[in-house]
Amino acid sequence: MGVGISSAEGRSDQLVPHVRQSARLVLIIYGCYALAGTIGYRMAGMSLFDAVNHAFAVVSTGGFSTRAESIGYWNSTAIEAVTLPLMLLGNLSFVTAWLLWRGRLRMVARNGEVRVLVVLISLSAAAIFLLTSRAFYPQIGKSIRVAVFETVTAVTTTGFSTISYSNWNAFGLFLLITLMLIGGGTCSTAGGIKQFRVYLLWRMLWWEIKRHLMPRTAVLERPIWEGNRRVFVDDARIRQVMVFIFIYLATYVLGVMILCACGFNLVDALFEFASALGTVGLSVGVTSARMPDSALWSETIAMFLGRLEFIVVIVSLLKIGGDGRRMLTWTSREK
Repeated sequence: MGVGISSAEGRSDQLVPHVRQSARLVLIIYGCYALAGTIGYRMAGMSLFDAVNHAFAVVSTGGFSTRAESIGYWNSTAIEAVTLPLMLLGNLSFVTAWLLWRGRLRMVARNGEVRVLVVLISLSAAAIFLLTSRAFYPQIGKSIRVAVFETVTAVTTTGFSTISYSNWNAFGLFLLITLMLIGGGTCSTAGGIKQFRVYLLWRMLWWEIKRHLMPRTAVLERPIWEGNRRVFVDDARIRQVMVFIFIYLATYVLGVMILCACGFNLVDALFEFASALGTVGLSVGVTSARMPDSALWSETIAMFLGRLEFIVVIVSLLKIGGDGRRMLTWTSREK
């Protein structure tokens, strides 16, 4: 069952051939991240309690804070500067993090997910600065900090925030919704559709255009870099990506409709359910214990599905159901 679930979630890569050794390396890497984050936060002015909690929350892209205002409670450039690289490190896949740990920078830069992340952060932060934050925060330093931080926390699905979104315009909210839907790196703790799938969609578009420009008898190779390996994408993998994206977006639309039916406006519903399904944690103030039960349960189920990924849940239920039927059959025969 474990192999089937791992394959269904798209997590077949390991740091080293042995599973136990890979798990040990992941613990070491993330333990060092958390230790470095704790030290960084303490030096930036946090108490030890706050530093430990935020360090573990940021490297796991969990986003839980000891303060209701999240990172914005401190309004500190130094604390935000510590948080940003930790969010980016938590966003990376385990394999990419291992390559970075070993200093294989060329292989890291060659990775499609990393390239997508760089493009998304650069363009999105610039757009939010020019079209949203600059109008609401007169100080140039503050508006740049807001644009960069909110972009990174959304695309990595970490969920820390430095400001309230109550006064943001529709463009800024829509861009954050898009980033939360895209999500973080495959084989990381981040949620969302995942950057690798978006990268593969872009490559598929280019391959399809290229195929129409080539002779009919030509054979088109579809190579991509995964970690330290150059692999060729087959039709089965493309189908798997397309099925996942369809299920993800269909669930998102259904969840938005449920929130709208509970009385929330469309913008708030789009934002809150994107955050729930991507396991982000950002909010425009809709999600609370006072919201209708149907809305609360829909977001709870969305967080569960978004964390485990849909195919994993489907495969698990099918395998459990099959095992249960065989057990009942065997029991009845014994009697």
